[in-house]
Amino acid sequence: MRLALDEPKATDSAFDQGDISYIIDSELVKRTGQIVIDYVDAGYQSGFSIQSANPVGGGGCSSGGSCSC
Repeated sequence: MRLALDEPKATDSAFDQGDISYIIDSELVKRTGQIVIDYVDAGYQSGFSIQSANPVGGGGCSSGGSCSC
């Protein structure tokens, strides 16, 4: 999984987590389960962290369901 700027579509679900609002395709939500987005401040490795209850794999994600960008 990765973050990208996009406009909401009829097939998207909207979520608010603290100060973060995001949309995700409704079909993907069924596969991933709960998603947690956080900002990690770790020097040169700072960025957003995405974790899902059910890892879906893909570029740069660990097997534990965590991604960062």
